[in-house]
Amino acid sequence: MHAALTTSEIFLIAMTLIFTIPYLIWRVGRTEYYAPLVVVQIITGILLGPGILGAAFPDYYNFVFTPQVIQSLNGIAWWAVMIFVWIAGIELDLRQAWKYRRESGITAGLALGTPLLFGCLAAAGMLMYDGWMGPQAYTWQFIAGVGMACAVTALPILILFMEKLAILRQPIGQRILRYASMDDVAIWGVLALILMDWERVGRQAGFLIAFAVASYLFRKLMLWLEERDRWYVGLIWLAACGLAADWAGLHFMVGAFLAGAVTDSHWFDQKKMDLMRHHVLLVIMPVFFLSTGLRTNWAMGGSMVFIAAAVLLFASVSGKLIGVHAAGKILKWKPGEASLIGWLLQTKALIMIIFANILLDKQIITSETFTALLLMAVASTMLTVPVVSPKLERMKEIIFRSK
Repeated sequence: MHAALTTSEIFLIAMTLIFTIPYLIWRVGRTEYYAPLVVVQIITGILLGPGILGAAFPDYYNFVFTPQVIQSLNGIAWWAVMIFVWIAGIELDLRQAWKYRRESGITAGLALGTPLLFGCLAAAGMLMYDGWMGPQAYTWQFIAGVGMACAVTALPILILFMEKLAILRQPIGQRILRYASMDDVAIWGVLALILMDWERVGRQAGFLIAFAVASYLFRKLMLWLEERDRWYVGLIWLAACGLAADWAGLHFMVGAFLAGAVTDSHWFDQKKMDLMRHHVLLVIMPVFFLSTGLRTNWAMGGSMVFIAAAVLLFASVSGKLIGVHAAGKILKWKPGEASLIGWLLQTKALIMIIFANILLDKQIITSETFTALLLMAVASTMLTVPVVSPKLERMKEIIFRSK
């Protein structure tokens, strides 16, 4: 029977698995409180990968996930995540961050810098053992990459969580968005530095100059267009920026973020933007989660990968909480406020996974390190809502504090 199936039929079997399994786990298991659907989709991607499904049922795995099917899935995944990163760039609100620049700068700086430091220390410890650093990496690239992965806050998923907790449009939610927005810019800036290819530095400098000129013209064009045309032109701009950044050696995800960062959110209806994000998460992002799971590797042994993930999780969580508590001391926040903000900023899934995918693509980390970072991101994200929900119940007055 297997021989009679075409590549398109096997591809549709894979698509059926991608959408059915996580939905059933999420709905039947009622995991929403601890693991929202997006987290279940990430975990399912890991389960369907070569380290678990492939090890338990190698014949079945090789039948479904053929090279042709994986290539097709990767193409969808690339476009899905480019759209998602583009939307994350559009939703950055740096005007508000500048308006409250002292408070935002102190909080964002400590919330990013402290877990970055802790993560770099963890990465330095990992270098004592073989198999973690990628073949194309310099030591500083590996340490900075893993350290930044521990410092990441996933702005799009943070927005989803704050919607769920009914605080997104409240003053506390807008404050947290400011902090996360500033960190988002820093994260992509550090990534661009890590990816800097000194053999192609002229090409990369040329890309940045051309991007600045093109951005000016693009913004002029968008102001002239009606909103319905802005969506279409925005997608053309996204594809072109991704292509140019990849050609320059900076990776197409950096181009996708830059494409969104120079696009103003007020050019689009906010409700339509929210729907766009939800539809991308619903329709095509599950393919990215599956393709991510296919890249996991347990060759060093599950225990070593889990130990590394636990160390990275400790560095990430403790670093973020210590940094935000330090900011709270400086800014004289009320008791409990720093803890609430620190735990919300733990949300890592998606942006951290995208970040780790890029490091893996560039062979800065190995697939074992990628697996450990993926587990860390899932665990950190799953902790957020269960820890924050009871805190919000006890500290409702904080919700309406604007700074």
